[in-house]
Amino acid sequence: MAGEAITQATDAAASGIDLLQVVALLAAGVIAVPIFKRAGLGSVLGYLAAGLAIGPFGLRLIADPEAILHVSELGVVLFLFIVGLEMEPTRLWSLRKQIFGVGALQVALCGALLTGAGILLGFTPVVAFVAGMGFVLTSTAIVMQMLTERGELATPAGQKIVSILLLEDLAIVPLLAVIALLSPSMADAAAATPVWLSILVAIGCVAALNLIGRWVLNPLFRILANARAREVMTAAALLVVLGAALLFQFGGLSMAMGAFLAGVLLSTSTFRHQLEADIEPFRGILLGLFFLAVGMSLDINVVAEKWEIIGLSVVAYMLVKGGAIFVLARLLKSSFAEALERSLLMAQGGEFAFVLFTTAAAAGLFTADQQAIFSATVIISMVLTPLTILALRLLPAPGQSMDGVETPDGLSADVLIIGFGRFGQIATQALLAKGHKISTIDTDTDMIRVAGQFGFKVYYGDGTRLDILRAAGIDKADVVVIAIDKKDEAVKIAEVIRAEYPLIKVMARAFDRGHAIALVKAGVDYQIREMFESALTLSGETLRALGSDEEEIADLIAAVRQRDAQRFAAQITGGLQAGRDLLLSNAEEQARESGAVSGPSEPVLLDDEQPAR
Repeated sequence: MAGEAITQATDAAASGIDLLQVVALLAAGVIAVPIFKRAGLGSVLGYLAAGLAIGPFGLRLIADPEAILHVSELGVVLFLFIVGLEMEPTRLWSLRKQIFGVGALQVALCGALLTGAGILLGFTPVVAFVAGMGFVLTSTAIVMQMLTERGELATPAGQKIVSILLLEDLAIVPLLAVIALLSPSMADAAAATPVWLSILVAIGCVAALNLIGRWVLNPLFRILANARAREVMTAAALLVVLGAALLFQFGGLSMAMGAFLAGVLLSTSTFRHQLEADIEPFRGILLGLFFLAVGMSLDINVVAEKWEIIGLSVVAYMLVKGGAIFVLARLLKSSFAEALERSLLMAQGGEFAFVLFTTAAAAGLFTADQQAIFSATVIISMVLTPLTILALRLLPAPGQSMDGVETPDGLSADVLIIGFGRFGQIATQALLAKGHKISTIDTDTDMIRVAGQFGFKVYYGDGTRLDILRAAGIDKADVVVIAIDKKDEAVKIAEVIRAEYPLIKVMARAFDRGHAIALVKAGVDYQIREMFESALTLSGETLRALGSDEEEIADLIAAVRQRDAQRFAAQITGGLQAGRDLLLSNAEEQARESGAVSGPSEPVLLDDEQPAR
């Protein structure tokens, strides 16, 4: 009995210590992050500094940062899943040149230069190669978080960075294989498992996830949704993410890549927005925990003892990598500002470097001192990255000024207009003439101020965000008019509204036929191509100038409308080349006049039929 009591007391004490650690982690983040964000330093640096303060080399509230680091890596996994949800397969395919072109070039160039830098620092070629390639692998967590905070994840420049990060995540697999080949002891162990078998297992895991994503997940979520158990949907979302990560880990691949691919496969699902909402709280907490663990892992004793070589390595590696990225970006026609931003964001090492260095140490390629030196180098570079980004504020191009601009809060109107450019301004006139109450949001602050000078009240708000739509009064609106000129954002707004407010009527401005088809598939009630009516009006006036009477003009325009509607309906189901026989052409007439023989030719898309970009 006494022994049992002692055991219970020991367990209770251990539980108390664990609870103290949890409280310390939460308190550190809650205190540090708002302070650092208020100072303009960003949340990432706040987490890193908080981790250093409570870790074994600070207040010593946390004794084992490695254990926390392993758990918190799930934050990176969840973050990549959410990024995948925003990356539809067609969009990912459109980035293939960025991923396997720019990404491969950057990895190869930076790897070669960093290996050379390591040799100049006095390391052997093998050690310099492993250290350099480890530093090539940028921190996905830090860069993605900073892009998200700056609202640049979906921009063209942000998409290029995401593409490079994806290639770097893929590079960890061949790099681990290279370490096995460089180490005699690991090569012997690897001989028991043939390389072809490892590759076959990895391909099998990718194929299995693809099949599950295409044929299992949507029916599964539909069944769970019909059960109307919100907590089960949340559990299923976590199961999908962690299951995909575990499957890829089994295949010797990156867990983060598994989660990303799972997100891509679910990006076209009707449950996409629900999944994102369920995962987001876990992602935020675990990603913050990851940054805390990185800060705690910085061994101050090693830094103090080896400060000369560590300091020199940090400066040399960051300058070499950042310089190489900048030069490569400029050679590939990126602007000076974009190249500078990319070089500053990606000049640090990342979390996969720790995996590479640990494997190298186990293989006998690194000594314990070398592993500590290079790990400290990577951690310090990660800590310095948010500080180097502050240099971007010195660039002459400022962001949008919010002077004289208000954000929506508790608006109420019959119609919500999203976008107040040339199209939106005209669309509001008849509605106002009828006496309907209108709420309007836009993201162009200059246009909002100009509209104010003409008596219009326009609020600053991003229509792709559900919280902004609610603040703008979508709950009370009868109709939403999407009048923005950005095609991808217009489709996303339509998808968000249709998913959350299926009964509200949605009218949309389309850029071209491809965009109009995408909007119809997103669930809008009505769409119109922005130049369609004006082109028909001009065509009618041209006929009038050529002598046609009013009845003939009306009949001709009506026939054009009918053929266009029939062709559009065919294109929704059959693709952009469907219904070509309904499109009038002057090709045969021109061929007859020139005496040329008209034969079959490759399909050509007209300007009004370009796929939505």
